[in-house]
Amino acid sequence: VVQIVLWYLDSGCSKHMTGDRSQLINFGKKFLGTVKFRNDHVAKIMGYRDYQIGNVTISRVYYVEGLGHNLFSIGQFCDSDLEVAFCQHTCFILNLEGVDLLTGSRGNNLYTLSL
Repeated sequence: VVQIVLWYLDSGCSKHMTGDRSQLINFGKKFLGTVKFRNDHVAKIMGYRDYQIGNVTISRVYYVEGLGHNLFSIGQFCDSDLEVAFCQHTCFILNLEGVDLLTGSRGNNLYTLSL
């Protein structure tokens, strides 16, 4: 069974976040604080770990209780020495050598990645 997971690229998101802890490696639940969303909704951050899906591992993903979408932080990618490039219909996550690590697409004015 192939599982495809949709992630949204979010320039306002401070850290990578998911509401699905089943893909977090060695997850241990621990309250770390709260996150406030643009709509003023507040949710609990209940830990973080690396997120594993297939052969892709994303480091330091926060588990946010009740979050209905997976959010990639553009800033966190850049802080990890990765480049995020946006085109009209596509986006790319590249390493410093310019190697394309992840490729996403744009629809309804949102950039998404399917892992």
